[in-house]
Amino acid sequence: MVYADYHVHSDYSDDSWYLMEDVVRDALEMGLEELCFTDHVDYGVKPDWKPEDVFLVGKNQEVKNVHYERYFSELRALTQKYSNQISIKTGLEFGMQIHTIPQFEKLYESYVFDFILLSVHQIDDKEFWTGEFQQGHSHQESCDRYYDEMYQLVTTYKDYSVLAHMDLVRRYLDKEVDTVNYSREKIEEILKIVIQDNKGIELNTSSFRYGIPGLTPSLEILKLYRELGGTILTIGSDSHEPEHLGYHIKEARKMLKDIGYTYFCTYDLMEPNFYKL
Repeated sequence: MVYADYHVHSDYSDDSWYLMEDVVRDALEMGLEELCFTDHVDYGVKPDWKPEDVFLVGKNQEVKNVHYERYFSELRALTQKYSNQISIKTGLEFGMQIHTIPQFEKLYESYVFDFILLSVHQIDDKEFWTGEFQQGHSHQESCDRYYDEMYQLVTTYKDYSVLAHMDLVRRYLDKEVDTVNYSREKIEEILKIVIQDNKGIELNTSSFRYGIPGLTPSLEILKLYRELGGTILTIGSDSHEPEHLGYHIKEARKMLKDIGYTYFCTYDLMEPNFYKL
């Protein structure tokens, strides 16, 4: 059984100051065998770094996308340095919107990846975490708009590995209410496309620290995915600081077994590897 964390942020994300090598050292200390860095890219609401911009290591306050040159260079160096101790994988979290697809297509073609998380963090350049997206809309309307965007993305864009935290919007609405209560049919259609395209979904353990009942996505979504024939599933902590790394991953694996799953996945060069839970 491989102990892996497949949703990890570092200092290259605008909302983290966790140095990449510190992440690796902490992962080794807690016994993680595989680690995939998935730092944030959110075109539409964040610009890229320019050559003249100064990146302050460990102190960066700029709200920008990943500094690609530094990011991929450090990943290569750490992968080589710790090759006999831990498997380090190259990924990104694509915070996509329909109108930003061309920018992500260009980015994907520019580098070699092991793994891509496809996320929906904002719609029409309106953020969830600020409340701007939800403003003036009922929970039903917010969920429907969220899943409509996700449906268009998985229908149009195919260069990803798994859908990340696919009920993320719940965090910013009523945490006690499962999004399947609002948008079950839309969720089912999305999962059918994901399965058809040989993609997967993510179990994101941040639900434990955000006080969301069950898991993210919810147990009902996870059950629905399995019932529809879905088998590709990764597990990630969505860590941004030391206390988050590897958070409740072992507990989440047990919960997956309890609802009928037998495997989880890691990735190499965008291809899934299956391991027994």
